[in-house]
Amino acid sequence: MAKRSFHPLIALPGGDAAEDAALYDAPSRTLIEQTYATLRSDIVEGRLAPGSKLRIEHLRTQYAVGAGTLREALTRLVSDALVTVEGQRGFRVAPIALQELEDITTLRVHIETDALRQSIRAGDAQWREALAEAYAAISAEEQPIAPHRRRQWELLNVRFHEALLAGHSSPWTVRVLRLLSRHSERYRFCAMGLPGGVRDVHAEHTEIFELAMSGQDARAALALEAHIRATPDLLIRALREGRAFLPGCAPPQLQVKSAASP
Repeated sequence: MAKRSFHPLIALPGGDAAEDAALYDAPSRTLIEQTYATLRSDIVEGRLAPGSKLRIEHLRTQYAVGAGTLREALTRLVSDALVTVEGQRGFRVAPIALQELEDITTLRVHIETDALRQSIRAGDAQWREALAEAYAAISAEEQPIAPHRRRQWELLNVRFHEALLAGHSSPWTVRVLRLLSRHSERYRFCAMGLPGGVRDVHAEHTEIFELAMSGQDARAALALEAHIRATPDLLIRALREGRAFLPGCAPPQLQVKSAASP
């Protein structure tokens, strides 16, 4: 297998600089951060299949780094819930399943919509200015989203959602939602690749932004819930129609049956 190379993207100002560096190439990134970012991308985009064994001796050749660097990068991915550790048996790519996506979605809806309502009620002029900047930045990337710019869009998407909630400071809310967002990125990647998709993500972001800026917290929360639920809804519909499948999972009919079960 060919050695993986690191593809530079621009890390944007603001937010958590250390986490930006961990996900996107920057001059200050360490070899561990580069390895973490590349492994993470390969997991999200399916080059490392769900459930597959991550053998250090094989990865050393594939990624051209030492065993210590790989173990540190994999440990960080365990914290992201993208890799599991099996005691003395090593690392494995975390499985992917619709039931898990539904669980993540439910948690996001409960936490993020409540946080948005609090943020709108407490937000001041500085919050509205920062939110407008985040909205302008993501708007430039999603009309439409170019496949080769997907990772840059992901960073801007996280920034926009965090800007929505920044009117009411809650560091733990941000940490929990960031973890959920990182883990659900694999499902977003599957949904973004569906053929014949009709979802207008920019229109969804615009509606949420305009309602938040006008102080309509209840309506903004409803729009945000619909936005969060759109990805699992699209995937379940595509599975039911035979237009998609989740890698490393049961056949599509079984996935849909499980997802629809009470």
